[in-house]
Amino acid sequence: MEPRRRDTRADRLSPTGSATTGRALVIEPVLRRAAARIAAGERTPAARLDEAIGLASAIDLEVEQSGIVTLSALRPATYLGKGKVEEIAGLVKTHEAGIVVMDCALTPVQQRNLEKAWGAKVVDRTGLILEIFGRRARTREGALQVEHAHLTYQKSRLVRSWTHLERQRGGFGFLGGPGETQLEADRRMIEERLAKIEAELAKVKRTRELHRDSRRRVPYPIVALVGYTNAGKSTLFNRMTQAQVLSADMLFATLDPTLRAVDLPHGARVILSDTVGFISELPTMLIAAFRATLEEVVEADVILHVRDVSHGDAAAQLADVEKVLGQLGIDAHKQDGKPALIEVWNKIDRLDAGSRARLVNIAERRPASERPVLVSAMTGEGLDTLAAAIETRLSAGRVLIELELDPADGAGVSWLHRHTEVIRKAVDDSGRIAMTVRTAPDLANAVRTKFAR
Repeated sequence: MEPRRRDTRADRLSPTGSATTGRALVIEPVLRRAAARIAAGERTPAARLDEAIGLASAIDLEVEQSGIVTLSALRPATYLGKGKVEEIAGLVKTHEAGIVVMDCALTPVQQRNLEKAWGAKVVDRTGLILEIFGRRARTREGALQVEHAHLTYQKSRLVRSWTHLERQRGGFGFLGGPGETQLEADRRMIEERLAKIEAELAKVKRTRELHRDSRRRVPYPIVALVGYTNAGKSTLFNRMTQAQVLSADMLFATLDPTLRAVDLPHGARVILSDTVGFISELPTMLIAAFRATLEEVVEADVILHVRDVSHGDAAAQLADVEKVLGQLGIDAHKQDGKPALIEVWNKIDRLDAGSRARLVNIAERRPASERPVLVSAMTGEGLDTLAAAIETRLSAGRVLIELELDPADGAGVSWLHRHTEVIRKAVDDSGRIAMTVRTAPDLANAVRTKFAR
């Protein structure tokens, strides 16, 4: 194993002030043939290891040592070769580590065999992400989604995972006989709990649909923030809304969706939605569990794809986010459909003058409909430009209507301010109020009917 010194980032206290939860080793297994053909825009093994250390740190593990393990082939029983298993066993003993994080997907058999060989708890990438999500969930909905994903994961681990599951319980009722095995009982209990959670999540989905219907009746456009985890979405959300959503330099600082109303410079009001961060190899079960939340993205009028352009793997993170958006049915490269997508190149405050100038040059060469906006959510730089870009995208396809209102129709003026974007308002010589408003096509006829002369 190519060792790396203990990562000091893991030594910090958690956001709640608690100490680390255990000593851990972080292993990044890499197939030799895959390492030899890393294409442009793909993550290097070192970058993947850094991300795995960040994931471990996000649940306050004390990373004693980390390293890359190069493999000639995958072993069905232990994933790693016998020599590597023995080498890591020595490291576990030396560092008195209780947890070994394997940044890959392990089968139940591989996980069990490695735990026996090392005498420590073994967590693969999916299990680690599920653990982070479990700690981050704060709302009832978030907790249900995480529990559903975790039970689905555990259900897959029941196949010949633990020897005690082969014991049988005695028969009962009218059937008698040998009864069900512990394995069958555990599976049945998980399936029953999954059914209850799915029923509750169905209620959550119906509630969200009702909320969306009510928003359509008072049609504030939805602007959804998406991006790779730790790209700065929550910091940008706080800057734009003056909210106090948890934002921290850690992976998955935000899990539960948050919505706030924001007034744009020309008076248009939008609903800004902060969503869970994406990550490479995000478990399918998590995407399925969080679909009710991610439907806010699908239903959005504008998507802000927040990118950390100071990150060394920004190109690979872009590909990962676009892949998840594709799974939600959103083509990030289709500029003439709904939702409109704006790339927000965040954390420019971390760039030197040369790097910033290069990115500005790249951005300005793109067509106006695809041009990214450079911002710093930390300092507020570029947010005026971002607000203008949002207004421009929202105005595309919307209808301009010229109206004249009676001077006494204050209720009508107020209604137009609440339900449309008021572009111009003036009073003529006769005292009548001339207004130019912009609205969604499905509301245009209602506006014309309501204020017909």
